[in-house]
Amino acid sequence: MASPSSSSSSAFFVICVLHGLIAISCGGLMMFYMKEIYAFGHGSETAVRLLGSTPHDQLLIRTSDSFSGLLLIAIGFLLVMVSVVRDREFQNFFAKGCTVLHVFMALWRIYFERRVEDLAWDWIRQSVGDVLLALSWVFFVVYSWREKYD
Repeated sequence: MASPSSSSSSAFFVICVLHGLIAISCGGLMMFYMKEIYAFGHGSETAVRLLGSTPHDQLLIRTSDSFSGLLLIAIGFLLVMVSVVRDREFQNFFAKGCTVLHVFMALWRIYFERRVEDLAWDWIRQSVGDVLLALSWVFFVVYSWREKYD
């Protein structure tokens, strides 16, 4: 029979690895297939506007997207590395921090991204995604509390 900390640790491991794989995949797509991702997510007409109108703007946007993708890949690898930590207090602290991060990202989208004309229709879908990612961490925290106080 598994001890309570091992089932909590395995849940933490699964959530971290899934979030890490999502971050690594999205980061790779951002770095190498941004034009296609813009067209898929926003439509081809909006994608043309988001990619810039002058060669200088296009270079700046491609460079920014590449660095953003690289940052996502680094975050994904960090999540995979953190997934093997077995300290329950650290896991709870980390899950709470990730929850706050996803909630702030959703708030950013609600208050600022919806004001950008080309992105005005996507903020709802992306905010729901941020909230769902935050909920996975909330479920972990609740699950670990349940184990702790049973």
